[in-house]
Amino acid sequence: MAEDRPMCTRYQQAANLISKRWTPLILRVLLMGPCHYSEIARMVGHISDRVLSLRLRELEEQEIIKRTVFNEIPVRIEYELTEKGKALSEVVEAIERWGTEWLSRPEEDSIPQEGAQQEIG
Repeated sequence: MAEDRPMCTRYQQAANLISKRWTPLILRVLLMGPCHYSEIARMVGHISDRVLSLRLRELEEQEIIKRTVFNEIPVRIEYELTEKGKALSEVVEAIERWGTEWLSRPEEDSIPQEGAQQEIG
């Protein structure tokens, strides 16, 4: 029987962090390797620039991703997972496996999206 005490606060912090809308998809994309902003936006799909920028900033503040600015013209920026971020691979992959096994695919997912290059889930 479960004890009458609050859930572990670190568990709650972790769940809150990775459950924000779009964050799991961003992590899934970055598990494939370093990406430019436009690549992340294209692979994630219907995410606004504002929200993508916000999520990337939050993940960078938590040291889950690293942002590298290349001093080129035009400036090139690349995002990649840190060791802390890579440690989430088992979590992301477990969610993907569970979803594949237990959830039916929504009809709208089976319709190819205009400009879609790569499916991530």
